[in-house]
Amino acid sequence: MNDDQPQGNPWIKSLLVWGGIFVALLLVVSMLGARSDATGTTIPYSDFRARVAEGAVRDVQISPERITGSLKNDQQFQTVPVPGDGELTKLLLDQGVKVSGKAQEEQNILLFILAQSLPFLLILGVAFFALRQVQKGGGSGAMGFGKSKAKLLTERSGRVTFDDVAGIDEAREELQEIVEFLRDPTRFSKLGGQIPKGALLVGSPGTGKTLLARAIAGEAGVPFFTISGSDFVEMFVGVGASRVRDMFEQAKKNAPCIVFIDEIDAVGRHRGHGLGNSNDEREQTLNQLLVEMDGFEANEGIIIVAATNRPDVLDPALLRPGRFDRQVVVPIPDIEGREKILGVHMKKVPLAPDVNPRVIARGTPGFSGADLANLVNEAALLAARRNKRLVAMQEFEDAKDKVMMGAERRSMVMTDDEKKMTAYHEAGHAIVSVNEPASDPIHKATIIPRGRALGMVMRLPERDSYSYHRDKMHANLSVSMGGRVAEELIFGYDKVSSGASSDIQYATSLARNMVTKWGMSDKLGPLQYEDSQEGYLGMGGSARTMMSDETNKLIDSEIRGLVDGAHARATDILKTSEDKLHLLANALLEYETLTGEEIRSLIENGTIDRPEAPSGPSRPLNPQGASVPRAGRRISGGGNLPSPLGA
Repeated sequence: MNDDQPQGNPWIKSLLVWGGIFVALLLVVSMLGARSDATGTTIPYSDFRARVAEGAVRDVQISPERITGSLKNDQQFQTVPVPGDGELTKLLLDQGVKVSGKAQEEQNILLFILAQSLPFLLILGVAFFALRQVQKGGGSGAMGFGKSKAKLLTERSGRVTFDDVAGIDEAREELQEIVEFLRDPTRFSKLGGQIPKGALLVGSPGTGKTLLARAIAGEAGVPFFTISGSDFVEMFVGVGASRVRDMFEQAKKNAPCIVFIDEIDAVGRHRGHGLGNSNDEREQTLNQLLVEMDGFEANEGIIIVAATNRPDVLDPALLRPGRFDRQVVVPIPDIEGREKILGVHMKKVPLAPDVNPRVIARGTPGFSGADLANLVNEAALLAARRNKRLVAMQEFEDAKDKVMMGAERRSMVMTDDEKKMTAYHEAGHAIVSVNEPASDPIHKATIIPRGRALGMVMRLPERDSYSYHRDKMHANLSVSMGGRVAEELIFGYDKVSSGASSDIQYATSLARNMVTKWGMSDKLGPLQYEDSQEGYLGMGGSARTMMSDETNKLIDSEIRGLVDGAHARATDILKTSEDKLHLLANALLEYETLTGEEIRSLIENGTIDRPEAPSGPSRPLNPQGASVPRAGRRISGGGNLPSPLGA
């Protein structure tokens, strides 16, 4: 890229233009003032002679064009002389008027022409300046709708290279090949290879698609244009197509170059869907883009790089070879990738010696690159609020909990009954999870309100998972029902709360996917009955296809059967482990937050090895006022709230 090319300051240019206009206005005013230097009231010549005859005139100055003077009362006057009045001088002298003459000034013809033409030149200059302002800036004015909004990226500072991209090695290699082709095309062309015309970056939000594009810009050393898909479409039909043409015209002038279109699904969706002018405008824009990318006219040296997280909605004509020759998948990073990404972001943060990126990477499965960058930033902010000079492992753990579970809401006022209800609800989840072999290990359990939840049991997989098995799905259904079952068993049928709403929503969505999408129902078989392309089930997506009423009833029956089976399974586990349920609930009420190791130690040994006292004040846990012992002492699980289990 042309980083060394001097760039003019638009503020200085505007200041110079408006300064020139101001100087021109001052010149016009001064010239007009010079023409009206003669001051005083204009009077008729006859009145002037009458004043002279009355002796009211003190002095006059006579020139071929006008007579100026002053009266004895200091009033200034002027008049135009009448040719042929030879008696005027004698009259003035007789009345004792002081008379002086003034020679006729020789007028400069150039100054005269300048004075006459300056107003017109000023108007033309202002109009030209306004027209330039309207037409430049990517079509931001009324006469520049059809101009492209693509910006030429020249990063003098904060330049991003492939060294700043980690965790997506395969995608980086695909795009690095394009950069090497631009640097040395003969290396590939001598073997008959041609430069790819387009590369489509596909991945979930936050995986680093735009970062990869910026790295290409930093590495390629060629002009790099960037534009968003929404910048093409306007309310006027034909504007988007005009902008596409203008963008490629700019790219041809700077070839070889790279054009990056972010969120291309805004303009590249399937044609033929929907009605209305806005849809027609989008389709015309897409048609023009298809023609420019691979039409009769070859656009040599122009590489299109686009990014989207919805490749399923793109028009097939846009994805064929010759337009987007390769699709580069930018996946969620695995544990190795997360460790590399953390290493990149931790370079900017002063770290304490106990920080281990590998441990943090193991505890953040499913995190994207943006999530990891946010995690490091939150840890740095926490360290700053705690007046620390280094960011320690504790800040990263607290930041991870904040990102995964939400910020703590310690100021939220909860009654003792609500705290007990929350403690038993979360203890129910934890007990069922521990007794389900296929369930993920518990990372942490808390009854401190976080985000929109009053409490939470966070489970983390031991390794990255790319598919789920039937036994794990049934285990997740049972764990989701554990909180609701614990409330039913401990507090009774009439005291069940609405705290399990998110659990019920998750269980229903999972069971529906098992039946309709993953073939986990014996009665319905391995068939797909629903397509949730435009939305997520349980999140507002309407996905049911045309089926018979009998099939719909069978689907609902199978979903209900899966959820009821999970409810019964959780009930059996909690009835068998009632003493452990009381034990864990008491510990949560005492400590508020327990780690997975502490929960396993408590269930297996009845003790918690935590030498430090809890941060909050201790509180009674049961009607008898007993509290949970600390620091390795055995905890009794009985004698708390009355339970209907023995009734």
